[in-house]
Amino acid sequence: MKILVETSARHLHVTQQDLETLFGAGHQLTPKKDLSQPGQYAAEEKVTMQGPKGELKLTILGPVRKATQVEVSLTEARILGLTSPVRESGDTAHSAACKLIGPEGEVELKEGVIVAMRHIHATPEDAKMLGVRDKDVVQVKVETHGRALIFGDTVVRVSPSYALAMHIDTDESNAAAAAGTVYGEIVW
Repeated sequence: MKILVETSARHLHVTQQDLETLFGAGHQLTPKKDLSQPGQYAAEEKVTMQGPKGELKLTILGPVRKATQVEVSLTEARILGLTSPVRESGDTAHSAACKLIGPEGEVELKEGVIVAMRHIHATPEDAKMLGVRDKDVVQVKVETHGRALIFGDTVVRVSPSYALAMHIDTDESNAAAAAGTVYGEIVW
């Protein structure tokens, strides 16, 4: 069974409180583009992320979350002067710190900057067809022109609210020359 492989560029998930600190009291995210996962979208709002060695612009993904979290690639973390751990989304304990700068204020994150572990989103039905369960770690072969490779350490995340897709970061996408529509296949 083929799985759509999508590149997840650097981005930010924010709490309502941090959103209001950055953009002003009562601010709501403005959806710009729907993402492949149901109910998820890239927002119009952008912030500046500042690390010890530099800064980058980040797009906020909505809707708001229970915790603020930044996801960058290893290359971007190095550019910023951060040592960000490779983790599953949501696992931010003892991760890197940064400053977020918006038009109305700043947020000092004591932790929350991670490199997202590559992962597959699957519904329970998809997982059954793929022969996997939630939290399984698999290998996925990606066939691209001249840069085919097998991604190890790919965690499976199962929920009825997901749509089947694999997410890799920009470093991983570049390594596989994963431009355009790319599919992968679990090879264990």
